[in-house]
Amino acid sequence: MTPPVRLAVYFAPRPGAFADRAARWLGRDAASGRVLAQPDLPGLPVPAADLTAGPRRYGFHGTLRAPFRLAEGLSPGDARAVVAGLAARLPPVRCEGLRLELLDGFLALVPAGDVAELSDLARAVVEATEALRAPLTAAEIARRRPEGLSPRQRELLHRWGYPHVMEEFRFHLTLTDRLAPDQAAPVAAALEAHFAPVLPQPFVIEDLCLFGEDAAGDFHLLDRYALAG
Repeated sequence: MTPPVRLAVYFAPRPGAFADRAARWLGRDAASGRVLAQPDLPGLPVPAADLTAGPRRYGFHGTLRAPFRLAEGLSPGDARAVVAGLAARLPPVRCEGLRLELLDGFLALVPAGDVAELSDLARAVVEATEALRAPLTAAEIARRRPEGLSPRQRELLHRWGYPHVMEEFRFHLTLTDRLAPDQAAPVAAALEAHFAPVLPQPFVIEDLCLFGEDAAGDFHLLDRYALAG
């Protein structure tokens, strides 16, 4: 891969049944870059490919540090060093499990139970990687539609480059694009059945994953660093 357009720090599950099933649902494996045949799940109102265009680009993940351009003079190697050093200091995070939820029109898996430690992890990642981030351009700010954000979210956008951080953070693993109102219930039922056999209980974040965006806009897993603190 040529130098990435943007980098991000995500959770992505380790290889196994959960990772495989999620990659097949989205139609793309971010670790290998392979395009995968998507399942024809009973009850879907339209083919899976028509429901997953956005999340397919990003790969199956939970955001800890949203995509950013590197600051001038820095290289991906600098980002690798920061994320590796951070992972070595922080412990894994455990939640009860995952459950399916409709968030602002799209379906995602969200953690069940106490998420305080997960929120602390995300805060630590944002703070530790802030020096890596290039300032937002006017176009990047406009893409976040600041007119629709709360005053606090606009403040976070300008301070940290993303509005949904710190107390506004909510961890989620996106599974669909925004759905039409009549699609949400049947798609949710199909996904509940699809993921039920492989949902991790407990759900443990064991790694920080550095992702990179290629020139076509697809994100790839570059490195995985075990949380070892």
